[in-house]
Amino acid sequence: MDLGLKGKIALVTGATSGVGREIALSLAAEGAAVAVNYRSSANEAEAVVGEVKAKGGRAKAYRADVADFTAVKAMTEAVAEDFGGLNILINNAGLAKRQRFVDTTPEDWHAQINASLYGAIHCCHAASPYLEAAKNGRIVSVIGDSSRVGESGLAIVAAARAGVVGLMKSLAREFGRSGTTANTISLGLVETAHDKDWVEANREKLIKFYPVRRLGQPGDVAPMIAMLVSPHAGWITGQVLSISGGYSMV
Repeated sequence: MDLGLKGKIALVTGATSGVGREIALSLAAEGAAVAVNYRSSANEAEAVVGEVKAKGGRAKAYRADVADFTAVKAMTEAVAEDFGGLNILINNAGLAKRQRFVDTTPEDWHAQINASLYGAIHCCHAASPYLEAAKNGRIVSVIGDSSRVGESGLAIVAAARAGVVGLMKSLAREFGRSGTTANTISLGLVETAHDKDWVEANREKLIKFYPVRRLGQPGDVAPMIAMLVSPHAGWITGQVLSISGGYSMV
């Protein structure tokens, strides 16, 4: 099935590894030009760009900390200038630190909220003029299911990402008249996301929470996002879609 992404321009934040990397490669495989955002992993970002170009696609790496609005705005302007516009924004970058709530500090709160909530706000604000001008803009924000059902040890990032849900629903209403949609993908535990040592130490126990009896892989996520940003999904907006192996069913 042709998703109709040829000629589209996509900005993927946090695109150097894991889910973000897979999203960038999947959109490029469908014909979109991809702006690969990174904060500190320049070599990894260039590697993703190299993979895209090796297959005949268009891509370029852009450094910006999504917690810094000035940097995000400059990045978005550069993407639009380099590629001739912007059709798709994927808010994937964020920060999660697993710890008991009583052990957290204001510094922990600010770091996670700045990256995970303000990061999405910054990117949406910077990208919105280009998305609305395109008349068929697409925004997809990636969160964790902890934001929907709660999870011990992830209170701060869960709160931040829950705010992203409200942002997407509100933007879906505000931007709909221009043809721009805004949706949220809510993930179960994807193995490459974070906490690798913790996952390995608790793998057997964790798997029992998933009816499909396995944890997620980046390849489980990217196809749904590619569909959501395609012209075929123009009547899907303001939704929270769970890709979680059945971890949550609400």
